[in-house]
Amino acid sequence: MTHIVNNMTPPERVLYRIITLTWLFYGLGALYVIGPVLGWSIAGFTAVSLFLTPLMKPEFRASAPPATVWVWIICMLGMLVVLWVGHFDNSLGTGKTIKSSIGWAKGWALFALFIMVGASLNIRPKFIIRAQCVLGLQTVLLLPLFIMAPKIGLPEKLFVSPIRAVGGPGPEYFSVYLYTIDPSNGAARWQFYTPWSPFAGLVGVIVTLCALEEKNKFWKTCGLIAGLAIVLMTKSRMSLMGVVICGSLPRLLPLILKSWVWFALTAIASVMVVFGGRFISALSDAVYAFRAMRADSTRVRDALQSIAGERWRTEAPWFGHGIVEPGAHVTEYMLIGTHHTWYGLLFVKGTVGAIMLAIPMIWTLLVLSKQTIMTKEARLPLGLILALLLFSFGENMEVQLYILWPALILIGTSLNTKPHQLETVTAPPVKNIPRMRQTVTYSMAVP
Repeated sequence: MTHIVNNMTPPERVLYRIITLTWLFYGLGALYVIGPVLGWSIAGFTAVSLFLTPLMKPEFRASAPPATVWVWIICMLGMLVVLWVGHFDNSLGTGKTIKSSIGWAKGWALFALFIMVGASLNIRPKFIIRAQCVLGLQTVLLLPLFIMAPKIGLPEKLFVSPIRAVGGPGPEYFSVYLYTIDPSNGAARWQFYTPWSPFAGLVGVIVTLCALEEKNKFWKTCGLIAGLAIVLMTKSRMSLMGVVICGSLPRLLPLILKSWVWFALTAIASVMVVFGGRFISALSDAVYAFRAMRADSTRVRDALQSIAGERWRTEAPWFGHGIVEPGAHVTEYMLIGTHHTWYGLLFVKGTVGAIMLAIPMIWTLLVLSKQTIMTKEARLPLGLILALLLFSFGENMEVQLYILWPALILIGTSLNTKPHQLETVTAPPVKNIPRMRQTVTYSMAVP
């Protein structure tokens, strides 16, 4: 472990340490604070490095952000402008505007900041992947405690951290849980170091995808066990889909260059002409069974989306309502504008706000898809952006980026079109060749 840490650049070492200290920060109730502080700090360092690159040591130098990063930066700044317009249109006042702007800095802004850091700084993906697997080992060691907690009568919530005083969306972001009880069936669910279980399911998908790319068998096994355990113990339907879809599609995409794949697709299309009706019927039954797995959750989500969509269309189609609003009994008093990134954006920031996220998401997806066809190094970032896109239809990404930032950095590393800086290694003198200086210098590109 010490060996790999010693081979890191200082920025890599900072990111590695923070990821591997996730459980400690969670136990202190500090995760919600760590993410935004890290994002703005390391993004500020990156900006300074860009201006002073000739004066910086090689391990601190940054390269100019590529076009995709600028798309993220411009669109996330556009999200802030939309926020201001929405607050002005709805006469929400200066106080709420300032509060929402701070929320933007802790939410949507992190998309652009961490992706820029990954693309501009000399950060090698293998160290972020290893950190996720080390965190996975820690999670595996804690699994017996989590599993036994409800059986031996330990409390669900241990405490709420006093760090809550800094402000945030709610006390659940500063609370330490061992488990929760699903009100629909009375069974235990686990949320690990996130505020709720489906959110933890997304974390489980990310850990699993990272573990699949780990080279060391021991750490790979730790990451896979932890990731799959999180997915199963959160009982999140979306995470079950995410592991399959986001793990397989990036590996299947390069096959489109194979001629036999197109012949196979032609054969499948011919079969669908005959049996297409039965297949569609079976698919509909499967979707119905999937939604019925947690019928109460599905009902609440459908109600929230229906209300948000109707009020967006009839009340504030362009710039939204500015803020989320309390729901009624039919939504179990859940806030309107939550539980769905796109309906939430339409309700809070209107059509323009939704476009501000759709543009960079689609752009990045296309760029990474093209890269994945050509090189296997891009399949992890593609899987991660697919996971974020998939979960955006069931979760609110804005309030989750404070934990999801390692995925954003990995996405950013794949967007850097310039080669990584070179490491110079001096080989020892070759023996048995007299009167000759045998020092040979090799240039080895950092992977």
